[in-house]
Amino acid sequence: MGALWADASETSRTRRGPHFAPKAKSVIFLFMCGGVSHIDTFDPKDNKWAGKLMDAVGFGDNQAAMKRPVIPCLRTFTRHGKSGTPVSDWFPHIGGVIDDIAVVRSMWCNEVNHAPAVIETCTGHRGRQFDHPTFGSWVSYALGSANQNLPAFVNMGRPTSPVQLTGGYLGATVAATPFQPGETPIPNLFPPRSGSAAERERQMQALLALNQEFRERYAINSDIAARARAYELAARMQLAAPGIVDFSSEPAGVKELYGIGRKETDEFGRQLLLARRLAEQGVRFIQICHAGGGNGRWDAHDDIQSQAPLCRATDQPIAGLIRDLKQRGLLDQTLVVWTSEFGRTPWSQNTTGRDHNPKGYTVWLAGGGVKGGVVHGATDDVGYAAVEHPHYYSDLHATILHQLGLDHEKMRIRIGGRDLRLVEESNGPIKEILV
Repeated sequence: MGALWADASETSRTRRGPHFAPKAKSVIFLFMCGGVSHIDTFDPKDNKWAGKLMDAVGFGDNQAAMKRPVIPCLRTFTRHGKSGTPVSDWFPHIGGVIDDIAVVRSMWCNEVNHAPAVIETCTGHRGRQFDHPTFGSWVSYALGSANQNLPAFVNMGRPTSPVQLTGGYLGATVAATPFQPGETPIPNLFPPRSGSAAERERQMQALLALNQEFRERYAINSDIAARARAYELAARMQLAAPGIVDFSSEPAGVKELYGIGRKETDEFGRQLLLARRLAEQGVRFIQICHAGGGNGRWDAHDDIQSQAPLCRATDQPIAGLIRDLKQRGLLDQTLVVWTSEFGRTPWSQNTTGRDHNPKGYTVWLAGGGVKGGVVHGATDDVGYAAVEHPHYYSDLHATILHQLGLDHEKMRIRIGGRDLRLVEESNGPIKEILV
């Protein structure tokens, strides 16, 4: 808790680090932007309600009561692994590693529209009354960096909202460092070829002296301090990061595992391979936003089949990540989380599309002290609402924090004379899925 007060100048002696022994050292947080249909992926239902009208209270722009017809699920579910966990034919590769995954089918949140739901699920708070930090920033701020040459919190992919990147009232120094897709994830990573190593070292020493003077003069301004630290980190990354983003040393079999070289899976596969390499080097929180921008391309109002190519783009890379981490002995210390801002409704919108559904949906976790091959919680007969072991989204936050050795009850900070909790309304970690 002291570490969380440090930058707010509430206490002069603080120590960053876990509250108790952690199970995981890093988190790879896979955020599918727009709302994945749990009914068509990891929460199978029979089609006995197909075509029947059901109440859709509280949905639509005017929140008026209405009835909509349930649309059938056209997916085939197969039981995979020793656990026999059913997985949709949209995710056959993930089905192949399901014995390493804990599926939670009973998540819920409050917000029904994308922007508010993203704020709620990435910060643990509703609305923007205060400038709440995103979850990766909480982790970065509480634990600090395990590698001084790399950021503690990295984001890859375009988010739905800039809130997914912000340090908020924890300060700009813990905001996400963006890595872009392609063969050069970090812009301006490489120093000019014309300069010598000795010349570069003299430049660095001069910059260090100037930054120190500047920081002392403007110490009260966190944004300026963050900018100075960012430039210093960028300079250190020029020494450390080129080897991490260079895949030439990776065996062809590893690249194939992630789907690198195949049109559908190449970009996401490269991001996940880079995520593994960052986790190996001690980066605490690696967030990967898939299909973001606008409302997110997982938003399937017109036709639920629009999610099929997105599943194909992510299925093999995600399974490859889990297999790769496991074969390297890294899965036990790396927590992989797959989630979205909400699920989709069982009823129809625009004939073959599904509406937003915050009342019941699925997330899953793998590695990092999580039980594999288990299913926890359930939605009702049509997949509308969480009815068995329902978990508000902050329970997922508390679970991740717990695996990193952090007590969510101690994650507090005092701003403007008010105590703010970083995780609100939580029942605590989802202990049923933890080893």
